[in-house]
Amino acid sequence: MSAEQSSDITETIRRVGQQARAAGRALARSGTGARNSALAAIAARIEAGAEAIAAANAADLDAAREAGLDPALIDRMELTPGRIQGMADGLREIAGLPDPVGAVRELSARPSGIQVGRMRMPIGVIGIIYESRPNVTADAAGLCIKSGNATILRGGSEAIRSNRAIAEQIRAGLEDAGLPGDGVQVVATTDRDAVGALIQMPESVDVIVPRGGKGLVERIAREARVPVIKHLDGVCHVYVDGAADTDKAVAIAVNAKTQRLGTCNTMETLLVDEAAAGRVLPEIGRQLREAGIEVRGCQRTRDRLAEAVPATEADWATEYLGPTLSVRVVDGFEEAVAHIERYSSGHTEAIVTESYPLAQRFLREVDSSSVMVNASTRFADGQEYGLGAEIGISTDKLHARGPVGLEGLTTEKWIVLGDGHVRS
Repeated sequence: MSAEQSSDITETIRRVGQQARAAGRALARSGTGARNSALAAIAARIEAGAEAIAAANAADLDAAREAGLDPALIDRMELTPGRIQGMADGLREIAGLPDPVGAVRELSARPSGIQVGRMRMPIGVIGIIYESRPNVTADAAGLCIKSGNATILRGGSEAIRSNRAIAEQIRAGLEDAGLPGDGVQVVATTDRDAVGALIQMPESVDVIVPRGGKGLVERIAREARVPVIKHLDGVCHVYVDGAADTDKAVAIAVNAKTQRLGTCNTMETLLVDEAAAGRVLPEIGRQLREAGIEVRGCQRTRDRLAEAVPATEADWATEYLGPTLSVRVVDGFEEAVAHIERYSSGHTEAIVTESYPLAQRFLREVDSSSVMVNASTRFADGQEYGLGAEIGISTDKLHARGPVGLEGLTTEKWIVLGDGHVRS
């Protein structure tokens, strides 16, 4: 690319950012009713424009097949009538969620007579960079609108027509409700330089949320001058304690791995206490085998599961996102926690145990964004947590952690209420 072309892209993104900043101020001032009306209007527009969205999506799918893209990627791209309706339904669901903006907490009187508290407010402008799934355009826009934020969306080039078609309906719905259409903008260019420009504009963008493969997230985390809400891997663990109930252990371990293979909250390593291995591993192994899962195990695992192949050091740190599972037999709680501390990506960990003290220790000592007792890691999801749709998962420790819903898209400011008070 020539320097002139790169300059043009930078200028285009800068203009988008300026428009988003202005729209963000209007969205932040708007009331809950106006934002809910916008979401309802967008949902109606998507339903009315379903045919145009489907036609744009069909063009993307044809181009993807001609380019020889992976069938799984093409499946994620496809907008069936049910998925289009799902976008509209999701927006209405977001409209029904409690509005965090303006909520005040911990308002208390100080000895001076002033009252001090904290108020939730929008972050401002949120840049979201994502791949494949065009329905993310509607989901992300809905969450940002509800939380009073403007958003700049940069989807994958393979779904550019679909994203533009959805964005047209979003803009129209915002304007129907009397809110600025620039509150949600889809970056029109598919050039990779647009991402570089977007993540280096702190004057116009307040936070970046990358949703995609590890390479995309690593690049953004490395190059961004704007704060990033992210997670890189989902190396999730289930630890079966020696005091675990057998039926619970089998059900949780099998569900955590097989309910859906390609998600970031799927279990990738199963840790089993030596005291429970003899009674739980054979049945877990049988069900995994029936589900087509390859087990890579330590020596003690292979002693109990003849079909298991040797695990390598790399396996313990691998997010497979497929039909493979690492299994290790450990000598008690301390060894299990040490393994998690060494290899976990900080996403989600679970313990299966009937020991209340051990469960409490696991909750306190395991430092991941979600920590569970007697439940499948597959519950680590905004919908399951009652957040409605989520913008993504964060394994960072500052600001948002775990599933990021409406509250994660807001920040807090201190408020002080007085009546002529002055400091002596």
